[in-house]
Amino acid sequence: MFAVIKTGGKQYTVAADDLLKVEKLEAEAGSTVTFDEVLMIGNGTDTTVGAPLVEGATVVAEVVEQARDRKIIIFKKRRRQNSRRRNGHRQAFTLIKVTDILTGGAKPAKKAAAKKTEAKAEEAPAASEEVAPLFTAPEGKADDLKKISGVGPVLEKKLNALGITTYEQIVGFSAEDIARVDEVLNFKGRIERDNWVEQAKELAGK
Repeated sequence: MFAVIKTGGKQYTVAADDLLKVEKLEAEAGSTVTFDEVLMIGNGTDTTVGAPLVEGATVVAEVVEQARDRKIIIFKKRRRQNSRRRNGHRQAFTLIKVTDILTGGAKPAKKAAAKKTEAKAEEAPAASEEVAPLFTAPEGKADDLKKISGVGPVLEKKLNALGITTYEQIVGFSAEDIARVDEVLNFKGRIERDNWVEQAKELAGK
């Protein structure tokens, strides 16, 4: 089954278990969001098109994380006017996972799988602390890694346990370093997706 939903002024075709980037939603990671603006529902050869919405249809999704896209540079120059402007922009987005497509006014049910996911998340910090450090932490005061977008207190402890304590270390990450951290913490490309290296450069004043 698939559905076409509208959110943030855009339309998306979704199916169960799809991961999707949408315009930023006011919701915390792990919470459930419901999309009521369903424009179309399809199941095999049976398709229902809304006028403009499909009555009683909703799409339920779980918020995976709040993050920002890679930085884009906006450069403007006026010829022979000695005028140049250079600005950076990182668009905020919400990563969601579609969990259910409902019709006929059905309400989303609480699934046992969601509880299992929460239990695994609670166990993750303890498991990560047992992992041997990947890097040698430099001497001196540690930086506040929570200033990097997407890094909270729990993730900061995990990074410290791996020997990552400063912005300088992240700035110097090689592709191999990023792959090692991704594998140990099961990030699935999160470091590059959230552009940690560029964020660390800004925080380090480079």
